[in-house]
Amino acid sequence: MNMGIQEIKGDALSKKATPGKATVLALGKGFPHQLVMQEFLVDGYFRNTNCDDPELKEKLNRLCKTTTVKTRYVVMSEEILNKYPELAIEGQPTVTQRLDICNKAVTQMAIEASQACILNWGRPISDITHLVYVSSSEARLPGGDIYLAKGLGLKPETNRVMLYFAGCSGGVAGLRVAKDIAENNPGSRVLLATSETTIIGFKPPSADRPYDLVGVALFGDGAGAMIIGSDPDPSTERPLFELHSAIQHFLPDTEKIIDGRLTEEGISFKLDRALPQIIEDNIEGFCGKLMDNIGMSNKDYNKIFWAVHPGGPAILNRLEKRLNLSPEKLSASRRALADYGNASSNTIVYVMEYMMEESKKINKEDKNDEDEWGLILAFGPGVTFEGILAKNLTMST
Repeated sequence: MNMGIQEIKGDALSKKATPGKATVLALGKGFPHQLVMQEFLVDGYFRNTNCDDPELKEKLNRLCKTTTVKTRYVVMSEEILNKYPELAIEGQPTVTQRLDICNKAVTQMAIEASQACILNWGRPISDITHLVYVSSSEARLPGGDIYLAKGLGLKPETNRVMLYFAGCSGGVAGLRVAKDIAENNPGSRVLLATSETTIIGFKPPSADRPYDLVGVALFGDGAGAMIIGSDPDPSTERPLFELHSAIQHFLPDTEKIIDGRLTEEGISFKLDRALPQIIEDNIEGFCGKLMDNIGMSNKDYNKIFWAVHPGGPAILNRLEKRLNLSPEKLSASRRALADYGNASSNTIVYVMEYMMEESKKINKEDKNDEDEWGLILAFGPGVTFEGILAKNLTMST
């Protein structure tokens, strides 16, 4: 499969990292070759699934406008549908075919995102000591970590961890795990890789499953990668973010709010309408636990940066309103959503890239310490909150 690679460049002038604290040393991303423009999605989806229901088509048209997504990368193609026409037929047992496609696609995307990340890092691949692999788009034994390690040529002694089916919070969960590994293994360098494709849940439109159309309008495919390590070598490494503290919290009795099940037809996925409200109701208490570490309170929300996984515009809008954030605070998340859709665990990498880009512009206009500290946040099944208090080291000193 012909995948595209994009590198994420760091700032040549990075602030000094705190000794012993984990830092993000490089970012990378990879995508399938097919880019879909949102305005052409509806006609193509209904044509490919041989559906002519005007009500469902109108509903999807409305959803495509409200999601604010403009472009997305997808693995699905006419070539795949020609080879596996049963994917577009209601009720067909196609999990075997889906996994055949997904397993190969996520590995290839993860390899290319990791290669871009390692190239940007600038050190040899043999210096990687640990691998954390995240995906909700595959299922096999051995897992995708082995195929990624083999595809990259990692040494057999590389210590591996897999996080499967963590959903949209998987990227930040993986970053939390990588932080712990880096800080407890001096000299280690951890490769975090995430890779996702929507083929595992692709279905034809159905009046019995109107909620499926939300996913059609919102989700995208791709991969992300980071290198994490403590005590950067100043001669070869430029730290991007320092990871100060990380926490996770699940909300009891919310298991059905984000509900995904692996069936004979692939993953059946439901998002409850209450999700944005649930996140809004719990966000302040969660963020407060992180901000307390540096003596900040709810009065300081606009003095920090916000790298938030863009689960959808409703979630971002509610956070902005509840926290009384200035519009620019969530601009990196909104840009990532517009350019890539909700790409599940990968999306936080894209948000952090835009965060770096925007911080450079701010520094040129107003050199102060606001936005030096910030929060990296994501929300996933559970309902689970993942959060990391971080420092942006790319801001000019």
